[in-house]
Amino acid sequence: MCFLRRPGAPASWIWWRMLRQVLRRGLQSFCHRLGLCVSRHPVFFLTVPAVLTITFGLSALNRFQPEGDLERLVAPSHSLAKIERSLASSLFPLDQSKSQLYSDLHTPGRYGRVILLSPPGDNILLQAEGILQTHRAVLEMKDGRSSFIGHQLGGVVEVPNSKDQRVKSARAIQITYYLQTYGSATQDLIGEKWENEFCKLMRKLQEEHQDLQLYSLASFSLWRDFHKTSILARSKVLVSLVLILTTATLSSSMKDCLRSKPFLGLLGVLTVCISIITAAGIFFITDGKYNSTLLGIPFFAMGHGTKGVFELLSGWRRTRETLPFKDRVADAYSDVMVTYTMTSSLYFITFGMGASPFTNIEAVKVFCQNMCVSILLNYFYIFSFFGSCLVFAGQLEQNRYHSIFCCKIPSAEYLDRKPVWFQTVMSDGHQQTSHHETNPYQHHFIQHFLREHYNEWITNIYVKPFVVILYLIYASFSFMGCLQISDKANIIHLLASDSPSVSYAMVQQKYFSNYSPVIGFYIYEPLEYWNSSVQEDIRRLCSGFTAVSWVEQYYQFLKVSNISANNKSDFISVLQSSFLKKPEFQHFRNDIIFSKAGDENNIIASRLYLVARTSRDKQKEVIEVLEKLRPLSLSKSIRFIVFNPSFVFMDHYGLSVTVPVLIAGVGVLLVLILTFFLVIHPLGNFWLILSVTSIELGVLGLMTLWNVDMDCISILCLIYTLNFAIDHCAPLLYTFVLATEHTRTQCIKSSLQEHGTAILQNVTSFLIGLVPLLFVPSNLTFTLFKCLLLTGGCTLLHCFVILPVFLTFFPPSKKHHKKKKRAKRKEREEIECIEIQENPDHVTTV
Repeated sequence: MCFLRRPGAPASWIWWRMLRQVLRRGLQSFCHRLGLCVSRHPVFFLTVPAVLTITFGLSALNRFQPEGDLERLVAPSHSLAKIERSLASSLFPLDQSKSQLYSDLHTPGRYGRVILLSPPGDNILLQAEGILQTHRAVLEMKDGRSSFIGHQLGGVVEVPNSKDQRVKSARAIQITYYLQTYGSATQDLIGEKWENEFCKLMRKLQEEHQDLQLYSLASFSLWRDFHKTSILARSKVLVSLVLILTTATLSSSMKDCLRSKPFLGLLGVLTVCISIITAAGIFFITDGKYNSTLLGIPFFAMGHGTKGVFELLSGWRRTRETLPFKDRVADAYSDVMVTYTMTSSLYFITFGMGASPFTNIEAVKVFCQNMCVSILLNYFYIFSFFGSCLVFAGQLEQNRYHSIFCCKIPSAEYLDRKPVWFQTVMSDGHQQTSHHETNPYQHHFIQHFLREHYNEWITNIYVKPFVVILYLIYASFSFMGCLQISDKANIIHLLASDSPSVSYAMVQQKYFSNYSPVIGFYIYEPLEYWNSSVQEDIRRLCSGFTAVSWVEQYYQFLKVSNISANNKSDFISVLQSSFLKKPEFQHFRNDIIFSKAGDENNIIASRLYLVARTSRDKQKEVIEVLEKLRPLSLSKSIRFIVFNPSFVFMDHYGLSVTVPVLIAGVGVLLVLILTFFLVIHPLGNFWLILSVTSIELGVLGLMTLWNVDMDCISILCLIYTLNFAIDHCAPLLYTFVLATEHTRTQCIKSSLQEHGTAILQNVTSFLIGLVPLLFVPSNLTFTLFKCLLLTGGCTLLHCFVILPVFLTFFPPSKKHHKKKKRAKRKEREEIECIEIQENPDHVTTV
């Protein structure tokens, strides 16, 4: 190895270059030895992965268990709302709330809810008989617990010019039934049975009452419809696998029956599949529970695994045919596995950070943990199982066996005597290969298209301005989309689109979105309620809300009864002996906590209920109300908390879902920056950072313009986009910066010719495999399809359009390579001249 110092280059630059060369040669040497080891022991490396798959695959079937707690899965793990719920539950236990409305409860518990909707133009208030029949049928159900009804009207029309806002008509009515389980396992099972019977009853009543539309919801409905996505997607995932297998097989084929590798494409996809099955077995053995978000792992792992498969296949085709097949396998490993190892490491780093304690969404954490295991097994299976398949295929090729029928290819003289169809099937390409053609693999249709047509077209000087304009348009839309990002994620977007929960939510949003959920206002410290200043503070905090308040009702009672209660003893005495004993005010007893110290009674805690008027986006306005009320609890003299069960899902959800992708992005940039001076070429990392950033922002912006919310699925797709972009751009960029052709245009042509086939094969297979997701009636799969389609599309755009043009404008410069070639050519000419002078009778060419 020789290191020549460039004139004017500093000594530190030489040392960095030497270090990069040593690292590069060391990694290539290690991968070369790994390839030799696999080629010498192919049976061992084929058997071990197969045994692991059988062992862990059977375990996966035996230990399969779905996740049953949807709140633990998709709600932020560490949120202030959960602390507030614990405090509210300790002050006002659930068994003390049996006569309150649903929204007043601290946890949803077991319940059944139904919306009765009248036909367009009808009045639901005139359909009392049908409503009462439905209500009586629910109350007569077996295994029911003490229930109560919360009435709400939707689509209300008020009487014109009515001072007391009398209701003229309404379109819908909502009734809720609650089961008291008190946390008992036995009662919870009975409650679950009651909910199942409730849903069946609603379907039966819908058939009996054609004049009413019934939309039902139970406490387990969200979980059931969330899990329903994976059931609906089973057959579609199998169709995706068949499409990917077909695409990989066809794209690996050639007319040359000797060098065509259709079975290698097929076996490569199967290699990724068995690695995913093994990873699933490990997950279930470690007591993991399945949830529908894990549906994306096969697509994520397939996109990375098949990239390694196609790169190894391309690396094999770049080796010399004259070498023994074992040496060819080793050369393919040294050429491909260095970059594949780096990209697999970045996958592990980014998803490992997503699985760290910094991630606040359990679904994202579980997904990232599974993805890390899948990436490790994927890498192991590619170099072992698929490498062994490559060894056997190379042995067949060296012995001149047919790539499909595995029979000896007949000689050219024998073929000439056979029909045309037989010559076409059994031809090894000897007729097409000319005497000056050194690489017969160039006849592969993708490589031929890139070399003969696409490379010349994309580097044409007249095409470059249009590419620049295209990129400006792309960047403009991406930037516009990034400015419109909002955290308006809704749990409904994770459910099957044709499920009862989604239908119920749409009707509720349409007819019952004028008011927010009832917000519990809990005062957890003793107050001087009889003090006029305290009363004024409570009114000020409740201003702007419709309040259900024992304090306000008590003040009105004192005013109407003309009773003076300006001190503590009178206030509490009248409250206990008179106000709370009135039938119309008895329900307020559960809203006040008294304590007795000697002969003196004290109010140590109480609660009120607030309802906010909403107009546009109900969820967004409720979050704004929550963000305004919480700071007031710290700045005011009244210590209080606000809570509603829905706050658990809303509390800092946007921040919780964006943190993983930010951590993953920072991790990737940190790794690339730290290795900036240790990789093959510093400018390779620089261009890689720019390309990945451009693709990530493009996917993020276009995703927003395509109405994709920032939920756990889209965030996982954004983490995957970082790695998918690196996976495809890194080999192309590093080959370009190391190329020694005269011009940048020739270097990018060489890079596209070397890696373009593998990139196009992988992205095409990846995108075709996404098509069946369109036919799964689920919002979760729609989000997955949109995000992954944008990921593949933006990566393909950068690899084949943007980078080939932009790299011809900007560094690295290729002038020093040109000078070196001129110097070598001049030296060669001098040697030839010397030889001619020494031996004028015989000319020796060097």
